[in-house]
Amino acid sequence: MKENTKGYPSPDEEFDDEYDYPQRPDADKAMRGYRIVIIILSVILVALSALYYSIHRQQKIDNQLLQADRDSIQNDLGRVMDEYDNLRVNNDSISASLQFERQRADSLMDRLKRERSWNLSKIREYQSQVKLLRSIAEGYVRQIDSLNTLNKKLITENISYRKEISSAQMRAEMAEEKAAELDNMVRAGSVIKARDIRLTPLNARSKEVTRVKNAERLRTDFVLTANELAQPGNRTIYVRITSPDGYVLATSDQATFSYEGERLTYSASRDVDYQNQDLPVGIFYNNSGFTAGTYDVELYCDGFLIGTAAIALR
Repeated sequence: MKENTKGYPSPDEEFDDEYDYPQRPDADKAMRGYRIVIIILSVILVALSALYYSIHRQQKIDNQLLQADRDSIQNDLGRVMDEYDNLRVNNDSISASLQFERQRADSLMDRLKRERSWNLSKIREYQSQVKLLRSIAEGYVRQIDSLNTLNKKLITENISYRKEISSAQMRAEMAEEKAAELDNMVRAGSVIKARDIRLTPLNARSKEVTRVKNAERLRTDFVLTANELAQPGNRTIYVRITSPDGYVLATSDQATFSYEGERLTYSASRDVDYQNQDLPVGIFYNNSGFTAGTYDVELYCDGFLIGTAAIALR
C-alpha cells in the first residue's frame, strides 16, 4: 500500500481494501432465520403427509366396510326372497298378500343393485327394510302353520266325533257345539281383506309427484278382496297413515272410529258398495308439509284391521 504525504489512501488503495471490511452480523442472523423456517416447513410437510395418508387409509377401510355391509344386506334379502318363494297356502287372500310382499322384496333388490351413493345412513335404511320383510315373512309362516294345525285338528276332531257319538242326545250336543265352532269360523272367514296397498303423493291437480315434499295430498289405493262369506252392502273404510315421525296424519281431532273398545284417529275415510267381488278403492288425504321416509298405512272396516303396509316415499 502506498501512502501519500498527506496521510490519505491513494485511489488504488481504496479499491484494494474491499475485502478488508469485517463480515456483517446481520447476514448470520438472516441465514439462521432461513434455516429455522426451512426446518419448520419440513416438519409441517411431514405432518401433513402423515395426516393425508391416515385419512386416505381410513377412507379405504370405510369403503371396504360399506361394501361388506352391502354384500351382507343383499345376501340377507336373497334369503328372505327364498323364504317367500317356499311359502305355500291354499288361501287366495294370503297368497295375494304373499305375492305383494315378494314384489316388494324384488323392488328392494333392484334398488340395492342400482344404489351408488352408499353411506352409514343408507346401510341402516336397507337393513331396516330387510328386517321388516323378514318379520312379515315370519308372520306368514306362523299364520300358515296355524291354519294347517287348525285344519288337521278339525279333521281329527271330526273323525273322533263320528266314532264317539252313539246316541241321539250326544249327536245333538256335539252338533250344537260344532255349529258354534263353524259359526265362529264363518265369522272369521267373512272379514273383508285389503290387498295391493299403495300410497301415492299428488300435487294440487291430482298429478303424481316424485318427491313427497311437493305433494298437496296423498292417495291410498288398495283392493277389497272378493269374499263370498262377507255380507254385501255399504261399508265405511278408514285409513290411518302414520308419518315417518310417528304421528298419525289427521285433519281433525274429531276424526275417530271405534276399534276393539278404543277410539282411534283416522286420516281419511270413504263409503263403498261391496258386492263380494274384488273392489278397487282410492282414498285421499289432503294436506301438505310431508317429509320423505317410511309411512305406515292401516286399513279398517267393520271393526277389523283389514290390511297394513309400510311404504317408503322419497
